[in-house]
Amino acid sequence: MSGPAEADLEAVRRQLGREPRGVRRVAHRCPCGQPDVVETSPRLPDGTPFPTFFYLTCPRATGAVSTLETGGLMREMTERLAGDPELAAAHAAAHEDYLARRDAAERVPEIEGVSAGGLPTRVKCLHVLVAHSLAAGRGVDPLGDEALDALPPWWAAGPCAQQADAS
Repeated sequence: MSGPAEADLEAVRRQLGREPRGVRRVAHRCPCGQPDVVETSPRLPDGTPFPTFFYLTCPRATGAVSTLETGGLMREMTERLAGDPELAAAHAAAHEDYLARRDAAERVPEIEGVSAGGLPTRVKCLHVLVAHSLAAGRGVDPLGDEALDALPPWWAAGPCAQQADAS
């Protein structure tokens, strides 16, 4: 697999405000055309195991997801998981999907069976679930899909990476 284009890496640099680490490819593009999710190597270039395979990069999207988190959506979702066996099973299946995709890229023994975002038993980070939903497509991560549905159109003001250039 070839790595991401230099223009995409530059956009991600501007989005993050730092050098991105271990980017394998752009996993999803925002409707504005810029990357908004990257696939990160399960082992970073310095050798550090990194379980977060799908990483949300767009600052507008991450800000909108943070607003959902501070509004209590993670707590509400975790409570629903405890009382809804069907939702819990779908959330566990999302965990298995996440692991399978990461393991297909590279198996890292130190993080074997460990996904991210609270998968499979709770909701710890909506950013990961949203990134997984965007990268994998609708229907794979039900809580990621639900969080996506609650987000405003973060892309409506145009590409965030261009705005980062202007500032």
